[in-house]
Amino acid sequence: MIERYTQIRNYSREICSPLQQEDHVVQPVVDVSPPKWHLAHTTWFWEEFVLAKYFDGYTRFHPRYSFLFNSYYNGIGDRILRPQRGNMSRPTVDEIWKYRDYVDEQMIQFLKSNTLTDDQAKLIELGLNHEQQHQELLLTDIKYILGHNPLFPVYSAKFKESKKSDTGNGYVEVSEGLHTIGFQGNGFSFDNEHRVHQVYAEPFAIRKNLVTNAEYLEFIQDKGYEHHQFWHSDGWSWVTENKIDSPLYWHPIDSQWSRYALSGLEKINLEEPVTHISFYEAAAFAEWKGERLPTEFEWEIASTQFQWGERWEHTQSAYLPYPGFLKPAGAVGEYNGKFMINQMVLRGASIATPSNHSRNTYRNFFHPQLRWQFNGIRLCKK
Repeated sequence: MIERYTQIRNYSREICSPLQQEDHVVQPVVDVSPPKWHLAHTTWFWEEFVLAKYFDGYTRFHPRYSFLFNSYYNGIGDRILRPQRGNMSRPTVDEIWKYRDYVDEQMIQFLKSNTLTDDQAKLIELGLNHEQQHQELLLTDIKYILGHNPLFPVYSAKFKESKKSDTGNGYVEVSEGLHTIGFQGNGFSFDNEHRVHQVYAEPFAIRKNLVTNAEYLEFIQDKGYEHHQFWHSDGWSWVTENKIDSPLYWHPIDSQWSRYALSGLEKINLEEPVTHISFYEAAAFAEWKGERLPTEFEWEIASTQFQWGERWEHTQSAYLPYPGFLKPAGAVGEYNGKFMINQMVLRGASIATPSNHSRNTYRNFFHPQLRWQFNGIRLCKK
């Protein structure tokens, strides 16, 4: 447990190692948190849920950090408003690193000196997966911060946003019938992956490969962003009000498309899976193509028959509780359940997902207009 705790905590530090001090404080939009805040919030989780509750004699690093770095846990108390996270020039980045060092030292002492109860072990496992979630958010938020800097600074020339893999063409054909949905293993899973239940699926065919930049470019060139018939009503309002005409980070330069990647500004690779697409755009593209997005259940049923993991894949399923879902008691119960409204499910994982943090029952969820994550499109036949 100590080795795994240390490894995961050190990876957060590794993600931030290419950054300058100034990069840690920026918050361009409400959905993107400053890297400094992520580093502090993931530390707050250990202090608030483990050390302050279970480690006798523990002294908090700072009496106001619980207010500054609580995210959305109403059961814990007041917190700074989300849009104001970028206003905190203090505490400094150096002070946040000291905070992390202090809590890490205390956590290791706690793990060494205590025999964990089952509830404590489950809580620590949740904390490790919570930190891994924020590691992916760190990468996507860093990309948004640097990608909206006119200099397009390089985060890391070694960071590759796509894998080189042969996914094959064609479709996976699935027969009609009852299928079991939900997490059934012995390892960690989030509460929203429970409870296991059955769904009936009509026969369907789902693509083996993701939609590429070349395919999406055809949609743009065919003026897909200009024809309302492809769009949901809310999506059309979003496109017209925000003047959206291409995926996030795409830029027309010298009569051709380039995109900002964590490795810097580069020409579009037409063979790569398209990414940074909202649900609205994914659904409109599917309509233009004469196909549709899969439901999250179709995706899970077929997922063992295609490669996944490069992009969070849009589905046409609203984020809702499974039959028999129960929120855990206390503040931990706020982790997933209260967000089951007005959001859409994405399945799979992305190039930014940490190792050992993906499974085919994982249910990611975002509002339909958001596209700063590494998300993409897999289609089904209509």
